[in-house]
Amino acid sequence: MTRELVSTAARYTARTAKTSAKTQSRSDQTKAWSFYRTPEVRSFANWVANAMSGARLYAGRRRPDGVIEPAPAGHPAARIVAEIAGGQDGQAQLLREYGRHLAVAGEGWTVIRPREDGGADWHVVSVLEISSRGAGLEATVDGKQLAIPAVDDDGPPSDLDPVAIRVWDPSPEKHMEADSPVLGSLNELEELRLLGAAVRAVTLSRLTGRGVLVVPKGTRFPTSPAQGDAEDDLIDVFMQVAETAIREPDSAAATVPILLEVPAEMVGSIQRLTFESDFDELAIKLREENIRRFATAADIPAEFLLGLGDVNHWGAWTLTQEAIQLGIEPRLAVVAHAYTEHWLRPLLESEGETDATEWLVGVDSSQLRVRANRSQTALEVFDRGVIGARALRRETGFDESDAPSTEEQRPVPDSTNSADLPVDESTSEPDTLPASAGDPRHEGVLAAADGLIWAALSAAGRKLERTPACPRSERARAREIAPACLHTLLPVEAGQVEQWKLLDGAWARVPEIATRYGLDPECLTAALDDYCRELIAAGIPHSFEQTTGVLRTPCLALAS
Repeated sequence: MTRELVSTAARYTARTAKTSAKTQSRSDQTKAWSFYRTPEVRSFANWVANAMSGARLYAGRRRPDGVIEPAPAGHPAARIVAEIAGGQDGQAQLLREYGRHLAVAGEGWTVIRPREDGGADWHVVSVLEISSRGAGLEATVDGKQLAIPAVDDDGPPSDLDPVAIRVWDPSPEKHMEADSPVLGSLNELEELRLLGAAVRAVTLSRLTGRGVLVVPKGTRFPTSPAQGDAEDDLIDVFMQVAETAIREPDSAAATVPILLEVPAEMVGSIQRLTFESDFDELAIKLREENIRRFATAADIPAEFLLGLGDVNHWGAWTLTQEAIQLGIEPRLAVVAHAYTEHWLRPLLESEGETDATEWLVGVDSSQLRVRANRSQTALEVFDRGVIGARALRRETGFDESDAPSTEEQRPVPDSTNSADLPVDESTSEPDTLPASAGDPRHEGVLAAADGLIWAALSAAGRKLERTPACPRSERARAREIAPACLHTLLPVEAGQVEQWKLLDGAWARVPEIATRYGLDPECLTAALDDYCRELIAAGIPHSFEQTTGVLRTPCLALAS
């Protein structure tokens, strides 16, 4: 990245910078950050931050069908995005920091400081570290003040001028002001702070002031043999015990009662008066209620703040999917949009790219959606020939750089020796169904099997809409998707296919079709059922080309 490109992008951030540092919402954001140290807010903000760090930035262009097509490796857009924050590791840290800023104050700033060698240092600072300075801004970076001058459109900026890019989630009420769950819960969090202080005061008061003990004047402890004729004053003994309890709360003095031997006629004169209030217990209940209110206001499932409790593993996965969709991806889109408008497109225009406005910063969040059992399922489906090696590497956590080189690839068996080859790779024509593709009967079986599979997946999709895998908030959108493809968008564990009876009744016509083509009905049913279960659990769509592999089973040989 050249210094000229950095300074060019500054022209596109100066207007935003001059307006946002003077907003009246700054006091609310200051208060929001004051709550970050509370366990509930910190847990929420760090959950969002850690999730966002798992996403990946890339350059792309949106096709007419809405799909973002990645930029070619040599395209300037790909190079510019790859250099953001110094590369992929820096981008992960950048997204993590923005997760906390957007969750708490709804706003953060990227400060880009050019270096003499032509590179740049990227920093993410909070709204509290940005202030107005004349016509420009001043940022606190690494504990030092850094002036960010405003850019005059009539004059060229300096090559070494730092750049400030504001990234904020706009408030629906006032676009230039930021919005966040914490900003929307300031009253509840303030109450939570007061209730926490009240509970803490109750705890301390019960350690140090458990009421008043009324004893007759002159009452003293009896002497012990070690004391001789000396006697201890009762009040001094109580004070010593109280001091020990405060200094060492885990000592016996904090809980064990004091033994006092007095004449029988004085027992009724010793009384303990307490000053306990019903508010003690009420404060604890109110605090729990306020925690629940904040958890509800946060835009991730409340269970992540309140505890998963009785939620099982597939329920936890459903909640995670919902949290990613509603709480993570929208924030990733905020960051990507800011870098598209104030970094990528300005730099492309400065390089003379005529289609600069067509390129954007995309976010790949697929790694956040990897299912726990997907690797094993991918291996099983790969063995059946349903997915390729590229998909297998992706689902098992490897990338294309891990693909074997030409020298590392396994040697291909000699095609002249059919005995060394599996049945489906042999050059001789076996008598199993898929090998005789030219037979009209086989073509009919493939078409019939394809129709059965599609009907089964459609029925499973309609049932899937009514399961926990599809939250109520998403059911309207789910109905817009072809039922046979719904399993590719909703998480389904292998065991849940049976639990939710997704394929029950799907194979009623199989015996009729098997008899028509001289096949074993039980074998055909098993092949179709196993295939559909694997597709649903792996989230992979069905295609007609895969049908041949499904029927590649010795027991499906045509009857003579």
